[in-house]
Amino acid sequence: MINRRQFLAMASATVSAPLFAKSGSSASEAGKPFPDNFFWGAASAGHQVEGNNVNSDIWLLEHVKPTLFKEPSGDACNSFMLWEQDLDLCKALGFSAYRFSIEWARIQPEPGLYSQAMIDHYKRIIEGCHKRNLIPLVSFNHFASPVWFAAQGGWTNKQAPALFADYCSKVAAQLADGIGYAVTFNEPNLLRLLKVLGVPDFVWDMQDKMLTAAAKAVNSEYFCGLNSARLGDLDTINEQLLIGHKLAREAIKAQRSNLDVGFTLAMLDDQSKGGDAMRDKMRDYNYGAWLAVDETDFIGVQNYERVEWGPDGKLPIPATAQLNHSGHWVEPTSLANCVQYTYDKTKKPIVVTEHGIGTEDDKQRAWFIRESLRNLQHTIEGGVPVKGYIHWTLLDNYEWISGYDEHFGLHTVDRNTFERKAKPSAHEYAAIVKRNRV
Repeated sequence: MINRRQFLAMASATVSAPLFAKSGSSASEAGKPFPDNFFWGAASAGHQVEGNNVNSDIWLLEHVKPTLFKEPSGDACNSFMLWEQDLDLCKALGFSAYRFSIEWARIQPEPGLYSQAMIDHYKRIIEGCHKRNLIPLVSFNHFASPVWFAAQGGWTNKQAPALFADYCSKVAAQLADGIGYAVTFNEPNLLRLLKVLGVPDFVWDMQDKMLTAAAKAVNSEYFCGLNSARLGDLDTINEQLLIGHKLAREAIKAQRSNLDVGFTLAMLDDQSKGGDAMRDKMRDYNYGAWLAVDETDFIGVQNYERVEWGPDGKLPIPATAQLNHSGHWVEPTSLANCVQYTYDKTKKPIVVTEHGIGTEDDKQRAWFIRESLRNLQHTIEGGVPVKGYIHWTLLDNYEWISGYDEHFGLHTVDRNTFERKAKPSAHEYAAIVKRNRV
């Protein structure tokens, strides 16, 4: 329901700053090429682009009263019908990978009922990727779950890990052979990260009222989503998700043992001022349990912002900082910092599964991509095994409670005709991809 981008908007003060202010990036240094097998692409998420995901918990939360959503997702980008156009956009930009999610609510709309038609639908997308020489990075869950699952308590239900693993097993039996990289969960640490950023109490209260309304709508004793949950449930949910990842990974690899299966994390570029104690405490709360997981073949790093921690908590954004559309601190060394930190803690291969910027100024997007990749290049040269970079996002899509107001896409989408048009930043990114270097 809510992602870090919107919660940060509620928790951060907007500070004006000149665009493209000088940063810590080494813009004048020419980097070496990225590795020969490095893959490039863009990402999407089913609920945000497909449209009409009517059996999902998020669809219900969009429509109950009260709701935190500005507007319903509706047809979204109509990618359920236009997925071939989306793959063609990737091919036209020279990408070698595409990240998307399969929608649990479509595949298992009721307990015990699996839709072969929907499994076949996602199989066609995977096959479409291969026809265009795109590696399919497939998320088994990108926040949205079947409404029946959320009505049973979601990830507060002790049966949740087994229910999720069963779904993964059924799907992997037919799809695993075509998947390039499998992701169990997208940002399972999200709500914990947002909690420490100081989300206002009224937001948690509003979430509680929305979840209560959803429970009433479907006759549920306790309704809970993955990215919409009550503050008191966060520790239980985290514990359950850790179990769920391990069981799901086992289920997927039971169908194809050599398939790389991992998870992605929402990560801030945590910096410190006046000592490291608070920064390290926040890192441990936000990522610690997940970075300790050994049962993963890679870690997906997803970074958008920088945060500075002082001895007493989060510090104000500096007046000279570069900001995105929502007033968050964006810094082109941030992605490389998160990648380096994750590898230092885990020694696991890294995939940048999301990275981007919400902005109405496409020149800022082009700058941010270029300079972030320049710094990532240096990190790879230093020995960190980064397998690929996936930009968020391919299309301007549905951004949860912000509706269609936030724009992260490499392409615009006409809300009436669904026509996709590449932005100049897409072509600049494509030029980097073509030469395999910044």
